Amino acid sequence: MLPASLSDPLQGTVVALKNARTGMMAKPAMSATPTQNALAPRLADFSTLAEALDYAALGHTGLNFYDGRCRLTAVVPYAEVRREARALARRLHGLGLRRGDRVALIADTEPGFMEAFYGCQYAGFIPVPLPIPSGLGSHAAYVEKLASLLKSCEPSAVLAPAAWLPFAQEAAASFRTLFVGSVDEMKGRAVPPVELEPSRPDEVAYLQYTSGSTRFPRGVVVTQQAAMANLQGMIRDGLGVRPGDRCVSWLPFYHDMGLVGFVLGPMASQLSVDYLRTQDFAMRPRQWLNLISQNRGTISFAPPFGYDLCARRVREGEAAQFDLSSWRIAGTGAEPIRAEVLERFAEQFAPAGFARTAFLPCYGLAECTLGASFGRRGAGVVVDRIERHALEHQSMAVPFGGEESQASTFVNCGAVLPGHRLEIRDEAGRSLPERRVGRVMLQGPSVMSGYFRDEESTQAALDGGWLDTGDLGYLSAGELFITGRQKDLLIVRGRNIWPQDVEYLVESQSEVRPGDVIAFLVPAVPDPQVVVQVQCRVSDPEKRKQLVRALAGLISSEFGFIALVELVPPHSLPRTSSGKPSRAEARKRFLAQAQSAPGLSMVCG
Repeated sequence: MLPASLSDPLQGTVVALKNARTGMMAKPAMSATPTQNALAPRLADFSTLAEALDYAALGHTGLNFYDGRCRLTAVVPYAEVRREARALARRLHGLGLRRGDRVALIADTEPGFMEAFYGCQYAGFIPVPLPIPSGLGSHAAYVEKLASLLKSCEPSAVLAPAAWLPFAQEAAASFRTLFVGSVDEMKGRAVPPVELEPSRPDEVAYLQYTSGSTRFPRGVVVTQQAAMANLQGMIRDGLGVRPGDRCVSWLPFYHDMGLVGFVLGPMASQLSVDYLRTQDFAMRPRQWLNLISQNRGTISFAPPFGYDLCARRVREGEAAQFDLSSWRIAGTGAEPIRAEVLERFAEQFAPAGFARTAFLPCYGLAECTLGASFGRRGAGVVVDRIERHALEHQSMAVPFGGEESQASTFVNCGAVLPGHRLEIRDEAGRSLPERRVGRVMLQGPSVMSGYFRDEESTQAALDGGWLDTGDLGYLSAGELFITGRQKDLLIVRGRNIWPQDVEYLVESQSEVRPGDVIAFLVPAVPDPQVVVQVQCRVSDPEKRKQLVRALAGLISSEFGFIALVELVPPHSLPRTSSGKPSRAEARKRFLAQAQSAPGLSMVCG
């Protein structure tokens, strides 16, 4: 622990409180790691993650963990992370693991995850971050999902926090693993005198399971070279990291934005980072803003729904309680970016000193390690307003200044990272000119080597070194605009309709909350059927019927087709690990329900 400094508020102060009964002085308060670092900055110019941590450990910065009330619970300088990771690496060797073996990590926001993840780097093993349960009452579903992931990655050991250890033990019961336990249990084992050989640049750094927005998650193989190439591009060119930066995050460690962006990124640039658990953010989103205010955070990211949740939870007039003037990079991605959501946040928190120019839209995916393109720093959210008719019928992004009802809007996600190439291609694989919508293709050092033990999916995604992202978009002046997922597209009588356009229309109604709508296509006779599911809190039967009729009429008037509007209970729409709506899972559930409900047979044909 570093000594507290009265001149640095981030190091805390030694608070002496007189005890009225005993006259004893209280112990010094826990102090967060400092923002400033005496170590000369190096921006991810390392060959491996272990080499990067070796350098970060020479300084004074590190990791700080906070509870749901913004109280500091653990402080772990990078020097301590390295020391504990190397000890754990030797203990893992003591289990009998061999080089290249996988170690599954149930990735909760706690110091033990860091020790295990980096321990694998020093030992030559492959860490596999896996999700924690998404909510209450999901025990069976979580264990089933976890068992499927374990079957996919075939780990030799499974490490879980004590709270999730019973789930891990249950999920791993049918597999032959050398060890299923916690990091604390591992620490109780002797440290064998093993000579450590960290993972080499050409070896696998970790497996990153995709969020599963269109199918079951697949294990992306990320090499050390790919990880370091992506980190360097993001840190230098995307974020423009500089001395005095400090990161704040509530993103889960098992998702690529949380892992690469806010575990590996700060370490590779020697920055201190403050963590709030994802569950605590969901319960008290204002604590994210409190943490940025309290510690003068400069870099923090969230999907659009994170900004929306804050804007809805903070009452009018309360924004001035925060000080967000230090926040220079407010990144956003991981789902279609809605400009109106970010604009509402910017307007609401302007009294707190938040600058709308801090917004930094970006595009990325696990198959490219994380980041692929970044908007221009200081430009904020740049929107392209295009003609909907040309988009739907000709797949062209024609600038449009007419009526709002005839327009679609997309956010500029910037230029591809240096050293990478991005093309928009048609179904035949031909490169398209600017403002033509097609498949987004990527090539470069950050691109994955493939999916773990899934040659069929690997061949489908990689073509001559080019990655087919599965996303649709277009270029304008060399900058990328994402329009949606290829598999989510609603193709109705030859028209390409983007599901988010339908969802945004429904969400614009006062009875519907943002994020409470999902639209997808199901097979039907004679034409495919668009289904729109709406989370509804209205219980009166007549009011529910009126809402369904009103929404169906609105969709028909706006888009010219009849949609099946279905009201579903709150919190029932499926989402991916990154919070994106999982239209594939919603479609799967709907079809399963239709098979058992005769009244829906006409929809499924």
